[in-house]
Amino acid sequence: MTRRVRRKVAKKGKDDAVSLSYLEIEVEDLGLERNGDVDWTSLPDDTVIQLFSCLNYRDRASLSSTCKTWRVLGASQCLWSSLDLRAHKFDTATATSLASRCVYLQKLRFRGAESADAIIHLQAKNLREISGDYCRKITDATLSVIVARHEALESLQLGPDFCERITGDAIKAIALCCPKLKKLRLSGIKDVYADAINALAKHCPTLVDIGFLDCLNVDEAALENVSSVRFLSVAGTSNMKWDVVSHLWHKLPKLIGLDVSRTDIGSAAISRLLSSSLSLKVLCALNCPVLEEETSISTTKTNGKLLLALFSDIFRELSSLFAETSNKGRNMFLDWRCSKNKDKNLNEIMTWLEWILSHTLLRTAESNPQGLDNFWLKQGAALLLSLMQSSQEDVQERAATGLATFVVIDDENASIDRGRAEAVMRDGGIRLLLNLAKSWHEGLQSEAAKALANLSVNANVAKAVAEEGGINILAALARSMNRLVAEEAAGGLWNLSVGEEHKAAIAEAGGVKALVDLIFKWSSGGDGVLERAAGALANLAADDKCSMEVAIVGGVHALVMLARNCKFEGVQEQAARALANLASHGDSNSNNAAVGQEAGALEALVQLTRSPHEGVRQEAAGALWNLSFDDRNREAIAAAGGVEALVTLAQSCSNASPGLQERAAGALWGLSVSEANSIAIGREGGVAPLIALARSDAEDVHETAAGALWNLAFNHSNALRIVEEGGVPALVHLCSSSLSKMARFMAALALAYMFDGRIDEFAPMSSSSESTSKSVSLDGARRMALKHIEAFIRTFSNPQAFAAAAASSAPAALAQVTEKARIQEAGHLRCSGAEIGRFVSMLRNSSSILKACAAFALLQFTIPGGRHAVHHASLMQGGGAARVLRAAAAAATSPIEAKIFARIVLRNLEHHHQVEPSI
Repeated sequence: MTRRVRRKVAKKGKDDAVSLSYLEIEVEDLGLERNGDVDWTSLPDDTVIQLFSCLNYRDRASLSSTCKTWRVLGASQCLWSSLDLRAHKFDTATATSLASRCVYLQKLRFRGAESADAIIHLQAKNLREISGDYCRKITDATLSVIVARHEALESLQLGPDFCERITGDAIKAIALCCPKLKKLRLSGIKDVYADAINALAKHCPTLVDIGFLDCLNVDEAALENVSSVRFLSVAGTSNMKWDVVSHLWHKLPKLIGLDVSRTDIGSAAISRLLSSSLSLKVLCALNCPVLEEETSISTTKTNGKLLLALFSDIFRELSSLFAETSNKGRNMFLDWRCSKNKDKNLNEIMTWLEWILSHTLLRTAESNPQGLDNFWLKQGAALLLSLMQSSQEDVQERAATGLATFVVIDDENASIDRGRAEAVMRDGGIRLLLNLAKSWHEGLQSEAAKALANLSVNANVAKAVAEEGGINILAALARSMNRLVAEEAAGGLWNLSVGEEHKAAIAEAGGVKALVDLIFKWSSGGDGVLERAAGALANLAADDKCSMEVAIVGGVHALVMLARNCKFEGVQEQAARALANLASHGDSNSNNAAVGQEAGALEALVQLTRSPHEGVRQEAAGALWNLSFDDRNREAIAAAGGVEALVTLAQSCSNASPGLQERAAGALWGLSVSEANSIAIGREGGVAPLIALARSDAEDVHETAAGALWNLAFNHSNALRIVEEGGVPALVHLCSSSLSKMARFMAALALAYMFDGRIDEFAPMSSSSESTSKSVSLDGARRMALKHIEAFIRTFSNPQAFAAAAASSAPAALAQVTEKARIQEAGHLRCSGAEIGRFVSMLRNSSSILKACAAFALLQFTIPGGRHAVHHASLMQGGGAARVLRAAAAAATSPIEAKIFARIVLRNLEHHHQVEPSI
């Protein structure tokens, strides 16, 4: 897999930071030398405090210990009024160490049950706001203790993931312990029963904002008793009795905003609420299938109240809240933020709308219901972009996550909706996301990087990201000490590195080193970041220059370490793919040899071919295939058990993907270049699975299998095994029917090896000792093979061109035949001296068909411009092949094809001799 997209919400942020861009800007403003020494202790106190505010709590505490002055400044009340615990592991020990600084702490964000358990050890009795996510394991007991220790609490939010272990009992505890509570938003409670709600009504007289989202049951009647509530959301909550709701909730005297999004509410309840409630101003009913299917909804009277639904123009509806007519565009939220209007009620409504819209749009994007394309293109994308500019950090995070999510069609196959992605780009979303990614808030960095990563699956968006400076920003984020920020940034570089035009830019931005450093930094406990880093390096390693950069900065060692030690299949697959790509530049750099020489590399790849995961097996086999082009690697792979492992892989992949089949056959092909390995492959049972793969309809598979069988057939024992296992019909079929010239060529050469006479010397002994149950007719197989070899050779002969070449020795006549006969890919094949010698000997064979086949093969191997043509010419010059070629060209009994091809080979040898006098 060359790229990855992510749908799941994974938030990690920093609430206590100032919205700044890069630290370099601040340094410039201070007039300090960039490259000179700076006396940091001489900085003004307010500057030091501002720098402290840009750090997460752990770094802030650490930096405070450097000197007495900074210890005092680092304990400033303004730095510890807000604390975000999500960036790092937070446990009891950490909480105890921070307790002395948290006397004035008012706002806290945490993640997970372990952090929740540790909150009480902060001893922050003045805490006003608590917000938590990943709350599935938090229990009633934990929550009850938290609220009991923080009686001044005014806001409690847990979600958006479900609070599965929290019940109405905890809600009662909240009501009893937190009389000053103003805002309560809980997600995924199974049963919010009447006693719990009545306790809130009784003990929390200032409770104005309630959200019971995605709950299973909520007592509708009891909510009527919370007379203080101004904003109420039951979005996503099931089992609501809407007839009860419509008859009771309109009596809530202060209710201004009601959110029933993602529920089964119908038009009748909507109409009754809008017509009956005197105080209600906004009713949000987004993604309510029943409501949207009812035809009567178009005639529903709103009585001057706002109804926000998928079928309404949301921006126009929202603009009606403003007296000014200018606020009717898609920048309505931004206009409100910049407005000098100090209407308290309006500000409360807009702030609440930002929160509930961001929540509902994210949930809708996650569920990805059918039929919403028009909404997303016309309104949804623009709404998310507008919400990304909110002053509420959690709204910004959800909006960015929504952008990352709504474009995804299939996260497993990295598919995104082109229209949605380009709509974000057209509306200026790339610049907005990059601005968020430059924020000091780590939560915003993470979600913005995730959105950029997903959007960059689209090539046009990826180009825009690069042009806007996104590669430098993502490369910088990849160096973050926050794992999730680094992970999402690595994901962005992974997807951007798919484009060839972006690879050099990533390297220039320091992205290669940043990715390699990530592997060392998060070598344990960071499967997500490791997979993305390895995936990006795999894409980059496909480029020759970038592959050298990967090796220079320690990438070979890092990737081998992953292949050896990591147990996560996604990481294993990408590490193996990266090693395969590093080893694919054998002619242009030394990475192939370097990978093979790295301790444990070959053993790890051999072991990965036994993985239960097909993707891992495929990439490991591909890496071994590429590595086998190096002579030392080839023997080392065999010594590491590669022959047995790859034969087993080939035997087991009959129903696997063509990619795995091709690489399994390719790795055996690469190993079989060595005669010792070829013999071992035959003895281990490798012939039968290769014959089976040669019968594949997939061109790449049967072509690679033909190459392996060609190498195996050089050995007489293997040649006989191929005959006995039914390989002749398979090769004959390839020779005559494959659409791949290379497959036909190598099948013909394998058949030529098998029937040039050498097998006859061993057939009686082999057939009696190894296969007494089989009746092998070598004569019949030989006749079949020669017939199809001849037919194959004739497909490259033009009678008119051959006649002209026979009648004239002019170079042009021979060049015309060469052009017709040339198989471009054959120029990449490299033969040993023994193989070249065998074809030269075949020119003396009594069979005119084999003579023509041998001359045709030598022609392919010596055509000027071929990768190994000079090597082959040198072998032939040293072996006296010219004399044999001249004899074949002049022999009266030779077929015309053999004569003409032999003359062309002689001409090729002469050319190489002139170009390289040393031959």
